[in-house]
Amino acid sequence: MARTWLSIRVELVSGHGADLWPRPGRVFAAACSHSFAELATAIDLAFGRWDLAHLHLFTLSDGTRVSPLEWWDDDAPDGTVDGHATKLSGLQAGEQFAYVFDMGDDWAHLCTVAEKRIDPLDELGEAPDHPVPYWGWGSLPDQYARRWDGDDGDSPMPKRPSRGLSDLPPILPWWGERRRG
Repeated sequence: MARTWLSIRVELVSGHGADLWPRPGRVFAAACSHSFAELATAIDLAFGRWDLAHLHLFTLSDGTRVSPLEWWDDDAPDGTVDGHATKLSGLQAGEQFAYVFDMGDDWAHLCTVAEKRIDPLDELGEAPDHPVPYWGWGSLPDQYARRWDGDDGDSPMPKRPSRGLSDLPPILPWWGERRRG
């Protein structure tokens, strides 16, 4: 298994109408036998997406489009190949391609295959059955640009508690009201 897996750097370029800088990113370990659909799931989870009921589409450097065809109801872009059947084995060292999640909010990612393959045992301590992130950086925006639970886009931000974490139950020593002896 030594050096048989791909290392794929994925940077979040834009989404929800905004370009991101610096770009948050994750690096994934993926076997050549994994599908593009499996990579999409791993990307979505690593970038904090919780509403996964959205179309997604990879666009490879040669223009090939890859997406789960059953999601499109026979309306997939012309020439799109099935993401469940298409494996990552066709990717080349240094190749760059794009991934877009949610065709309305257009969360666009730049994906770059590393020049060298990796050994999953060295990087992860195991060989998982699906692509997994093993490095990352940056702050991830909420999928719907919500800043707090109940954010409707018009309401003012809730006020921060005046005494730190006093609004929390005293489960941990630094939570809740501080008692003075």
